[in-house]
Amino acid sequence: MGSNQAAVSFLTNLARVALGVGAGATIVNSALYTVDGGQRAVLFDRFRGVIDETVGEGTHFLIPWLQKPYIFDIRTRPHTFSSVSGTKDLQMVNLTLRVLSRPEVERLPQIFKTLGLEYDEKVLPSIGNEVLKAVVAQFNADQLLTERPHVSALVRESLIRRAKDFNIELDDVAITHLSYGAEFSRAVEQKQVAQQEAERSKFVVAKAEQERRAAIIRAQGESEAAKLISEATAAAGNDLIELRKIEASREIAGTLAKSPNVNYLPKGNQVLFGLGGGR
Repeated sequence: MGSNQAAVSFLTNLARVALGVGAGATIVNSALYTVDGGQRAVLFDRFRGVIDETVGEGTHFLIPWLQKPYIFDIRTRPHTFSSVSGTKDLQMVNLTLRVLSRPEVERLPQIFKTLGLEYDEKVLPSIGNEVLKAVVAQFNADQLLTERPHVSALVRESLIRRAKDFNIELDDVAITHLSYGAEFSRAVEQKQVAQQEAERSKFVVAKAEQERRAAIIRAQGESEAAKLISEATAAAGNDLIELRKIEASREIAGTLAKSPNVNYLPKGNQVLFGLGGGR
């Protein structure tokens, strides 16, 4: 009987110890929080509100129920958003902007007070559209292509300045996509076709001009040749014509002598063409 009471007492004490240890572990666990690498914490106190100090990496203590940590990711993160903006010449342009952002670590308590944990999703699309519309409105549609580096620089400077007002740092800003509306695209295509037609017309005109000049030069040459022949004939009389006849007869005789299909008859100065001479 005594042994049973001792066992019961031992188990009761063991249960009390286990309960105490469990309660203590729970309290200790609730009083600890961990800030991982690339993160910072902002501590909210039920009596004092948001504490104006940023908590760094590591494991830290807090007062359970009275205090609560809010974790911020301070690593650079990409954000992409699109905007439809009007140009100076009233053309609609579709732009896609990519930014790399991170919060100002020292200003995290202020960011938490004014914007909360999703500060970037609340701010960046809004100021991004605002800056894009303001910058694009300063240029004509074709200038967005010809002066794209200048446009990108203006967007970057303006957006960095606006993000600074919300305690957000921008490491990079880039226009990744730019396209025009259907009407402007058709106008550009028609302009290109018109330019090609104009270039072809210029080529046709230039070719006709060259042909005209060639004809004039050829006619002048023929005129000069005829003039020289006329002057030579007038100077030499009919002797030049007779000389040309003799030279022509000599060329004809030489050609016929080389032909295998021509036979000469022994009598009479006649020529017999041997049509079947190849047999």
